[in-house]
Amino acid sequence: MPAGVCGCCGPLRPRYKHLVDNIFPEDPKDGLVKSDMEKLTFYAVSAPEKLDRIGAYLAERLSRDVVRHRYGYVVIAMEALDQLLMACHSQSIKPFVESFLHMVAKLLESREPDLQVLGTNSFVKFANIEEDTPSYHRRYDFFVSQFSAMCHSTHEDPETRSRIRVAGIKGLQGVVRKTVNDELQAIIWEPQHMDKLIPSMLFNMQDNEDSERSGEENPASLAESCFRELLGRAAYGNMNNAVRPVLVHLDNHRLWEPNDFAVSCFRIIMYSIQAQHSHHVIQQVLSHLDTHSKNIPRVRAGIVQVLLETVAIAAKGSIGPTVLEVFNTLLKHLRMSVDFELGEGSRRNSASSLSSTRTKESEERIVQNAIIQTIGFFGGNLPDYQRAEVMMFIMGKVPVYGTPCHTLDTVKIGHQGTKRIQMMLLSSLIMVTSGFKCKTMCAGLPVAFLEPLCSISLMEDSELRQLVLEILHNITDRHDNRAKLRGIRIIPNVAALKIKREKISKQDVVFMKKHGQQLYRHIYLGCKEEDNVQKNFELLFTALALITIELANEEVVIDLMRLSIALQDMALTNEENMPIFIRCGIMALVAAYLNFLSQMIANPSFCQYVSKVIELRNMDAPYLLPEHVFREKLPDSLDRDDISLYFQTADLAEALTVPGYNVERLAAPYIPQVTVLYTVGKILHRCKQTSRDRMSRRKSFVDTISLQVDILSNSLPDQSQLAEEITFETLKKAIETTGLEEQERERRRQVMEKFQKAPFEEIAAHCESKASMLHDRLAQIFELTIRPPPSPSGTVSVTSGHTQYQSVPVYEMKFPDLCVY
Repeated sequence: MPAGVCGCCGPLRPRYKHLVDNIFPEDPKDGLVKSDMEKLTFYAVSAPEKLDRIGAYLAERLSRDVVRHRYGYVVIAMEALDQLLMACHSQSIKPFVESFLHMVAKLLESREPDLQVLGTNSFVKFANIEEDTPSYHRRYDFFVSQFSAMCHSTHEDPETRSRIRVAGIKGLQGVVRKTVNDELQAIIWEPQHMDKLIPSMLFNMQDNEDSERSGEENPASLAESCFRELLGRAAYGNMNNAVRPVLVHLDNHRLWEPNDFAVSCFRIIMYSIQAQHSHHVIQQVLSHLDTHSKNIPRVRAGIVQVLLETVAIAAKGSIGPTVLEVFNTLLKHLRMSVDFELGEGSRRNSASSLSSTRTKESEERIVQNAIIQTIGFFGGNLPDYQRAEVMMFIMGKVPVYGTPCHTLDTVKIGHQGTKRIQMMLLSSLIMVTSGFKCKTMCAGLPVAFLEPLCSISLMEDSELRQLVLEILHNITDRHDNRAKLRGIRIIPNVAALKIKREKISKQDVVFMKKHGQQLYRHIYLGCKEEDNVQKNFELLFTALALITIELANEEVVIDLMRLSIALQDMALTNEENMPIFIRCGIMALVAAYLNFLSQMIANPSFCQYVSKVIELRNMDAPYLLPEHVFREKLPDSLDRDDISLYFQTADLAEALTVPGYNVERLAAPYIPQVTVLYTVGKILHRCKQTSRDRMSRRKSFVDTISLQVDILSNSLPDQSQLAEEITFETLKKAIETTGLEEQERERRRQVMEKFQKAPFEEIAAHCESKASMLHDRLAQIFELTIRPPPSPSGTVSVTSGHTQYQSVPVYEMKFPDLCVY
């Protein structure tokens, strides 16, 4: 009877448990019983409502086997779970997944590497399954933490450590794939999860111990692949949370110095994210640079170099306010770097070691050079329409004497710091303008850009003038001819250079009429600076040649010839007391340019005359030619009597007998229109010199003041002209002559001598009398212009207390031309 009872209890065991028990063999080495596994799979597909119970029972058995260290049966249970998971796709799979994830968690919690790898592989298989409906309650916080911990494994055995790290990276990759496309799992992008995911990947990318491995067996390559996949799936609102942990990791592990790994990381970031999200990365790096504004120079330089790599990739697509934000931040840090460097230099006496101070300065130079490269590279890769705006933006930051500078306060950093900032910003402008091709010169050299550029070009510093000339070359050279014109020399055959040029456009003709005088003045005044070196004359020659190629019509050619003759006369008369090297350099510049100009306009008689003068110089005065002036010993003075060695205006006019050239204008000497900004800049610059320099340059300072008085005296009309009727022609003539120097050289020499030798009280009295005379003459002009015109009805006048009416006939009245029909 008891036996019968036992026999009838066997069939009462649930069928799913019976099927589950049958898949486990007596010896775990035999593996999963495939025939019974097929029966279990068929049963689960036929009765999907039993899936949750099957999963729960398998989880129960697996937990028991893990505790009893029966790892063979654990492997069989996980294999069965994997097959069931892959075979069943229905709504009832949700409870089964919960049991599955519970079993995976059990394996990951164990300290056995094999079980951790087994659980990870099962999770990766599950992550590749696309579910029909989203899960509202499932969370992966535990898996993120556990897989991240596996990525940082420190197992003693290198092989085992590598296996665990690879499994951890695969697990994180599975979490990303499972959650990143699920709108209900957006919580994965929150900082608490990104702070675990990103550093785990970066740690393995950095610690590349198994470089000999390839593919998925190498933790570094696998981590990089996962990192790229994560960034590629990042949406617009998740970029900040994805980039911030990268910056924190680089800070914690001190990877900004050296910054090879940091640069590599951000290259991966910029090439992995969507192009429209690039500005988010740039903003993050900029804000991080602000955070480290007081850090050591090498760290700041490393961050700036990372920013350079970032903007180099994003420059083509980074538009909008990000552009100006980049330049604002970089200019701010440039100023701070100069402050740090000069601050350290001022404390040299209190420093413990001079070598440490020099090291600090050299490190700050690294920061400054990195900033300059970033500014130039970013601006140079922008579209042309944005590049023009960037050029204006940078030029607005360059401190110029005599003009306000609201962005960079140059009072605290002094003359040396101001010069340093000028050099850096102009160097970055060279990089920005490199390759810039403007359709019209008005777009490339607008007034707001040209005026401060020319003002800087007249500073008493040869390096600054060289940078300005290079910027001018970049903008004016629209056909890439500058490389053919390098160096100052007598070119025997200009046609062999194959210079590219086009007919000057109407817009460029208008530009030269409006702003040509500024360019001429820039060249004229730049030639006579005493600190000019060979490179200055070479750049001046290239500037003249490029203006001839790009902007010269018949009128501009005459102006350039007048400029050349004026330079030659300035070197001969030497009213500025220039050194002999400068005088000979100007002579060589004029010879080289006129030789180039004569061949460009292809006038045989003009070419013959220029060649004749050059041949005479070769025989009698080789120091007046560019091939010899910078190499040979120069004479003490120039021979003004031998006129055959110099270009004569009359001979040039006679040789240039070509229709279209108004040679009569050659007779009018060129005199530069010196602006008030130039004069003020010169005075302020000289005031910053030491007392010794001021004593040595006293004559030059007086010359500047006398030049202003000459212009003022020349601008006053004669007394006889004021008595005449004020007409349109009179006003036009007055406007055209305002601001020009007096053309009579003898009178100018007398005025200069007077201001050099007279005492200060006499000079002040003279200036006061000139000012009162100006006011009196202006009052007379206003009286003439305000007086009412004659009227046919008569005018009222008071004579001896009696009122009289004087009538004027209509036929005797003089009407303006515009009023007569």
